[in-house]
Amino acid sequence: MRSRWSRLGILALTVFCLSAVEARGDEPLKAKIETDKGTITLQLFPDKAPLTVLNFVNLAKRGYYDGLKFHRVINNFMIQGGDPTGTGAGGPGYEFKDEFDPSLRHDGPGVLSMANRGPGTNGSQFFITHVATPHLDNRHTVFGRVLEGQDVVNSIVQGDRMKKITIEGDVSKLQSQHSDQLASWNETLDQRFPKKADASAM
Repeated sequence: MRSRWSRLGILALTVFCLSAVEARGDEPLKAKIETDKGTITLQLFPDKAPLTVLNFVNLAKRGYYDGLKFHRVINNFMIQGGDPTGTGAGGPGYEFKDEFDPSLRHDGPGVLSMANRGPGTNGSQFFITHVATPHLDNRHTVFGRVLEGQDVVNSIVQGDRMKKITIEGDVSKLQSQHSDQLASWNETLDQRFPKKADASAM
């Protein structure tokens, strides 16, 4: 009898552990942008915009965004950052394709989207909306949304800085699925923007 209960206990523990692993796998991928005005927490959408999310995560983990300005802020429209030159003309040294998903639209405040200068010119610059901007649909890739800190987004003025972007969640599957693309990006980044000493490992 005791042996039977032991087996049942082991089975229950196994089921619990497997459920916990599955739950962790279902946890959303998040980014936390620490700014002069507070922290903005965003959910990222790797299933809908995998290359865009991988690029953003990779740059964040390399420390690329640390200390960069929000170089363009338009009231009742959006805040834009991610340019190492601070002019709006800079980027990581490579470009990649757009990823438009019909379920992701510029449909309200807190939409995280890529800035570009035309089709297929995504790099490192991104923006977060103050309001719905439907005229940007199918022109800019949406890849995330604000979970907490929209008040911080609304308080940002031109010249405010990103102190650091921290990524929370497992990106190993995303990295393995696009390992060749990631290696190509990092080869360019290693030449132009070496990883900062205190940056987290990919």
